[in-house]
Amino acid sequence: MTLHPNYDAIVIGCGPSGSAAATVLAGKGRRVLVLEKEKFPRYHIGESLIPYTYFPLQRIGLIEKMKASHFTRKCSVQFVSPDGRASHPFYFFKHLKHEAADTWQVLRSEFDQLLMDNAREKGAEVMEEVTVRETIERDGYVVGVRAVNKSGEPLEFFAPMTLDASGRDAFSVTRQGWKVRDPYLNKIAIWTYYKGAMRDAGVDEGATTVAYVPEKGWFWYIPLAGNVVSVGIVAEKDYLYNGSKDLAEIFHREVGNNKWIEQHVAVGEQFGPYRVTGEYSYRSRHCAANGLVLVGDAFAFLDPVFSSGVFLGLCSGERAADAVDQALTDGDYSAARFAQYGEDICRGIEGMRRLVYAFYDHAFNFGAFVKKYPHLAGDLTDCLIGNLFMDFDPLFAAVADFAKVPLALSHGSPLVAAR
Repeated sequence: MTLHPNYDAIVIGCGPSGSAAATVLAGKGRRVLVLEKEKFPRYHIGESLIPYTYFPLQRIGLIEKMKASHFTRKCSVQFVSPDGRASHPFYFFKHLKHEAADTWQVLRSEFDQLLMDNAREKGAEVMEEVTVRETIERDGYVVGVRAVNKSGEPLEFFAPMTLDASGRDAFSVTRQGWKVRDPYLNKIAIWTYYKGAMRDAGVDEGATTVAYVPEKGWFWYIPLAGNVVSVGIVAEKDYLYNGSKDLAEIFHREVGNNKWIEQHVAVGEQFGPYRVTGEYSYRSRHCAANGLVLVGDAFAFLDPVFSSGVFLGLCSGERAADAVDQALTDGDYSAARFAQYGEDICRGIEGMRRLVYAFYDHAFNFGAFVKKYPHLAGDLTDCLIGNLFMDFDPLFAAVADFAKVPLALSHGSPLVAAR
């Protein structure tokens, strides 16, 4: 491969946010280089899409490939109490009269490969197994990156804009000390996979199930292709590790705390490792610096209870690409010009964050809320399905009757604007 050291934009990472950003920029005729440290396909968690994921996928030209895929169709989400009683499913098509209402449960190894291949097809140059070590700065601006390939050979690439889409590795956030953890959403997750576990029938076969356990923890139950189900428990670290540090022991102890989960996995066979991850919710102190903009999980990560991660990643990648394209047109790569991008993404995250806080509040109940405020059921559903860039103030003014609603976080603006 001939290496070209000068580009319009460099993207660090080729997950959903990086792939989306690269595809949009390449589609605008920009010369884009994507540096991905791993070799795809690779394993990743975050398998459940929400309906509004359709729209960024449509923009980057992937809807027909998604329709042709073997990914499980997802039409609803349901909630299950510890004693095994399931709510009536929230069917997305009852609110959203658009084909986006049918979404997917994806194998991330295949889904992310699809996104990477699409970025290449649209004109982005993607280099796998290249690890970015540091940014190159001149006169207070990021102007490129230093990296190494899998052989350890040093590489340098230059561009007026760098997009950090490094995922939860959070390349810039870690190096700059910008990570600010959410003051309340500090859960951990332990998960594994089952073959042949119980699935509901018909339109409910691909439903996401959120099943409660004591202490306001919860299971996800996500039916995937190939008769596989992803099952995970999310709760406070102190609660999960009380009495044992063994992941399998903890997982199966919690399975016994929800009758629905217990019954559904009993007929299946667990396979593969038990996995764990923590530090669930954080946001970068800044969304951008001169010559640098953060996207996806490299900017912010939110508790996964409502499966918003891939949507927020794709959406931020798309919006960052538009902002970077305009910066390239104007020849202005200062952090300040990304203030609107940061404000928009933070506003979208805050809508979902307020709903996540309500979910973890013992006093909040979806059924009771809708019964008291039936006229706000639509707004509640909009938030759940990813229509996050609307005015949710009336919704959360009403939610405040049941649960404490957090104030918006004040950080997330560009570096210079914060000064």
